[in-house]
Amino acid sequence: MSLEELISTYGYTAIAIGTFLEGETILLLGGFAAHRGYLELIWVIGIAFLATFLNCQLLFYFGLTKGTGILEKRPNLKRKSEKVIALLNKHQTLLILGFRFLYGLRTATPLLLGASNVPSFRFLILNLLGALIWSIVFGVMGYMFGHTIELIIDDIEYYEIWLFLGLAIMGISIWCIYFFNKKKSIS
Repeated sequence: MSLEELISTYGYTAIAIGTFLEGETILLLGGFAAHRGYLELIWVIGIAFLATFLNCQLLFYFGLTKGTGILEKRPNLKRKSEKVIALLNKHQTLLILGFRFLYGLRTATPLLLGASNVPSFRFLILNLLGALIWSIVFGVMGYMFGHTIELIIDDIEYYEIWLFLGLAIMGISIWCIYFFNKKKSIS
């Protein structure tokens, strides 16, 4: 199976799973793949929007129903909650719109917002807007990255597989470092 077939076949699924879990890197790769013609940018952005929106809604409602118990069991999350609560008290709307852009707080924030006094409907509306903004920004950034690389490298098809592999390895490495650092801080 060629790189083109692999991306065309599994690209949208990878974007859905990757952005549901924590996905700036996968969305950037999706935007890049859209620029190369393997995927459609509108679908990349749409799938990323839906996945990140649903993820944050689920985390919010999980926080709403089990929030305080989760904080008591996870000291690392409790430390992050202090940062989030400080931001929540000063800038609630901006926090809900922009928490996806705050590295390391993307999972904790909707849980904590659910456990706080943020009304569900308010979170729903602001989460919709925030997910849309985030998906467009990172999808278009990936697309523009592809355009920039194409301007720099004349024969991009020759280097294309190395670019995809390099970006994928970099994304996986960043995730692994974050994951293992998170595990160390918990224990």
